[in-house]
Amino acid sequence: MIDTTENLSIAIIGAGFAGLSTAAYLAKSGYQVEVFEKNEQVGGRARTLEKQGYIFDMGPSWYWMPEIFEQFFSDFGFKTSDFYNLTRLDPAFTVVFEEDKVMPIPDDYVELSALFESIEPGSAIKLHAFMEEAAYKYKVGMEKLVHKPGLSLLEFVDLDLMKGVFKLQVFTSFSKHVRKFFSHPRLIALMEFPVLFLGATPEDTPALYSLMNYAGLKLGTWYPSGGFGQVIESMKTVCERLGVKFNLDEPVLQINIENNLVKDITTSKQRKAFHAVVASGDYHHVEQQLLEEPYRNYKASYWESRVMAPSCLIFYLGTSAKVNRLDHHNLFFDEDLKQHAQEIYKDPQWPSKPLFYVCCPSKTDPAVAPPGHENLFVLIPIAPGLADGEAIRVKYFNLVMDRLEQHCGQNIRASIDFKQGYSVKDFIADYHSFKGNAYGLANTLLQTANLKPSIRNKKVKNLFYAGQLTVPGPGVPPSLISGKVAAKEVVKHLQSTIYERNI
Repeated sequence: MIDTTENLSIAIIGAGFAGLSTAAYLAKSGYQVEVFEKNEQVGGRARTLEKQGYIFDMGPSWYWMPEIFEQFFSDFGFKTSDFYNLTRLDPAFTVVFEEDKVMPIPDDYVELSALFESIEPGSAIKLHAFMEEAAYKYKVGMEKLVHKPGLSLLEFVDLDLMKGVFKLQVFTSFSKHVRKFFSHPRLIALMEFPVLFLGATPEDTPALYSLMNYAGLKLGTWYPSGGFGQVIESMKTVCERLGVKFNLDEPVLQINIENNLVKDITTSKQRKAFHAVVASGDYHHVEQQLLEEPYRNYKASYWESRVMAPSCLIFYLGTSAKVNRLDHHNLFFDEDLKQHAQEIYKDPQWPSKPLFYVCCPSKTDPAVAPPGHENLFVLIPIAPGLADGEAIRVKYFNLVMDRLEQHCGQNIRASIDFKQGYSVKDFIADYHSFKGNAYGLANTLLQTANLKPSIRNKKVKNLFYAGQLTVPGPGVPPSLISGKVAAKEVVKHLQSTIYERNI
């Protein structure tokens, strides 16, 4: 019998953005695809929490780089508008500085330039120059770099990459790069804020990542109606239409190897053979817990030496009263960014004066809260691996609520009718997250591209990885792309084995 793709089955471990993306692309290629997810719903960190009429996005809330989402759905003959509506936010977000100075960031670029000029004379022209450089990095980064599987340096023998290697500023500090253009502390803070979630201080982050400023300030900040849960459900629908089977509430317990190939997987409910496996769950957990030691890419000491992106302390809050002076996205930079970054990356500890973020999606989408109520998502970035207990959560809840209530000019705590916290131990319990990280590996120079954990298992030919701990890196758009890149590598492997068996 001649082998064909229809005869070959693939298991995907994890149903987050990367897992769903991988599943969709492999199913489109004609393979039988099954997804195994330890939780009762798909989405991974982008799950939803529905309680008392509130719909909370548990994880991602910033919809940047809309063309990446559009490309994903387009690859399967759809548009995002077939599944959900997008609203472009204006202001894109608001920054609250010390002494309650509020800086709404306009969506319109001309207005943004005027805002810069009003804060620092001459900075409008410098903003234009900064954005021209960032646009180049974005184009090369998102069209070329993020689609490389990171398996060989020969991948970078690319005329555009070679010509533009210095313009990408991989070896320049992000902090120094920003200060070449701007000197006012508020403008510096505004430009540096995206890298707070990339996993390193601005001093240790390559200037390549000014592409994030271009994405946020030029391409717009968007909101999908119903929240990120709608994006996840849309991807699940695409997968199901392609024939993907979902096994929810079914964690994978073991990947069984024979002759340096995955023979089958053992789950909490069954043992089943597959021709290939893509692990889109936590890479560290897969290596250290699901594989026997001889088949792991990396030792435990390797993972301990990695620089991880932050974890976070989150509070999902529902209030029976509307909250004043909040926009959809609100960044509280009323304390020292440098000190907070130091306490995340250099001297890990619970932050003494944390910056924090408040998302209030009910300002844009009333459907995510009961009528007259407000939906609040409060997030404090923290170092991964911190001891996480109820007493510390209470302390930090009151700390940020004091500042939030002062800013809003009202007693928010008196109107809270739903509250749930989420932090390090929850990330570990729900996602097997290494050290309870929320955002994957830090995007430092030594953890970029080919220096990230490999997308392929080096000892097991039919085992692959996807997600925020491998290429291209953390974030929702990179996770979508990671699934596509992993799927291509699986197809290459399976097509070569079909050819070998059929000749």
